Amino acid sequence: MNRFLSSATNRIDAKGRVSVPSVFRSVLAERNIQELYCFQDFVFPAISIGGLDLLDRFERQIAAEDPFSPEANQMSLLIHGGGVFMKLDAEGRLMVTDFIRDFTGITNEVTFVGRADHFQLWRPEEFQVRQSQAREGRRPVGGRSN
Repeated sequence: MNRFLSSATNRIDAKGRVSVPSVFRSVLAERNIQELYCFQDFVFPAISIGGLDLLDRFERQIAAEDPFSPEANQMSLLIHGGGVFMKLDAEGRLMVTDFIRDFTGITNEVTFVGRADHFQLWRPEEFQVRQSQAREGRRPVGGRSN
């Protein structure tokens, strides 16, 4: 398994740490990701987390633009100005910092959401609302409602 799939909600401990789900830690290990690149998502109130390959992908997009263009500068503001590096502790926990809390509104619990090549941290209630909205938009015509 080399993709981040599914979602799980974990409680933040008294020291501000949260355990990353074991299935996500397994993907990190398989992909040999030791330093986490974390950035404020461009669309959702979530923190996106991946490896250096994710940052490299964004930097290649910037490099393809004129370095003085508004697009390149805006992208740099998002991926560099809205990003940090983090590491898991020896027990597979992540510190829920102000960088995470301020952008997401996370307080006592974190929902981890798989997004294939990266995962996200969400405020649980916000994730439920957004996932329901996404599901509503994909309901088959004439399909039954739950």
